[in-house]
Amino acid sequence: MMNLAIVMSFGVALAIAAAVIILLILFFYYVPFFLWLSARVSGVNISLVQLFLMRIRKIPPTVIGNALIEGHKAGLKDLRRDELEAHYLAGGHVEKVVHALVSASKANIDLSFQMATAIDLAGRDVFEAVQMSVNPKVIDTPPVAAVAKDGIQLIAKARVTVRASIKQLVGGAGEDTVLARVGEGIVSSIGSSESHKQVLENPDSISKLVLRKGLDAGTAFEILSIDIADIDIGKNIGAVLQMDQAQADKNIAQAKAEERRAMAVALEQEMKAKAQEARAKVIEAEAEVPKAMAEAFRSGNLGIMDYYKMKNIEADTNMRDAISKPSGNSKK
Repeated sequence: MMNLAIVMSFGVALAIAAAVIILLILFFYYVPFFLWLSARVSGVNISLVQLFLMRIRKIPPTVIGNALIEGHKAGLKDLRRDELEAHYLAGGHVEKVVHALVSASKANIDLSFQMATAIDLAGRDVFEAVQMSVNPKVIDTPPVAAVAKDGIQLIAKARVTVRASIKQLVGGAGEDTVLARVGEGIVSSIGSSESHKQVLENPDSISKLVLRKGLDAGTAFEILSIDIADIDIGKNIGAVLQMDQAQADKNIAQAKAEERRAMAVALEQEMKAKAQEARAKVIEAEAEVPKAMAEAFRSGNLGIMDYYKMKNIEADTNMRDAISKPSGNSKK
């Protein structure tokens, strides 16, 4: 009996211990005591009730608490808990916003909490934007092909140094627009050159001309410099175009000649058809001659002597035709 009582008391103790552990886990999950203690030690005024309500609202207390601690240590006095919670619920990145505010404060960049959250909710990396404001970024353009006035193609590569413009990050165009405008400026600059040699001798003329156009207007960046990294000579586009034009002219002339030949062949066929038709009429008329002669004999309009005279004349005509034609079988 004593053993059974000991076992039962031991089981009850284990159950109580397990219940206590579960309750402690739930308590520290919903009431982040150590986070509250860390915030109090850091000088951040936040209560356990507020941290508990964050958990109920499905807001990670660690994210908000660490952001408040970081901002307080960095001297950000305008950072408020409810604004951070609202930004998190709106789908923003609280950590990046606070990092950006701290970096901007240390670099003496005018960046308010409202502007930082607007940039973050617009889909841009606000922390990276602040870093680009301090440390400009170099963007390599893809190869840009252009043709000078002498017909020689040049392939240029440029390096664009840009700095983020905080005030234009919301609604400003991105890197793709800057690259497209720089490429357009390079094509325009090379295309206006009289010779490709001028471009090769003075590549900085491209940079100066492109910079004067103000390509960063309406973008989220400020273009600091445009440097031509490399220029290669491509095809002789002028010669290729001339060859293509000559080939096209040749094809047109051949087509017109073929058209004239086809018309001549058609005309020849038409003349042959008319000749055959005339020949058929002659044969038909010759077939009527014996009938006419027989009718003349019967009617007495043609005598036998007249008929012999006509035959003699016909034989004489055939003989003269035979004499006038050269003989192909004559021998020396």
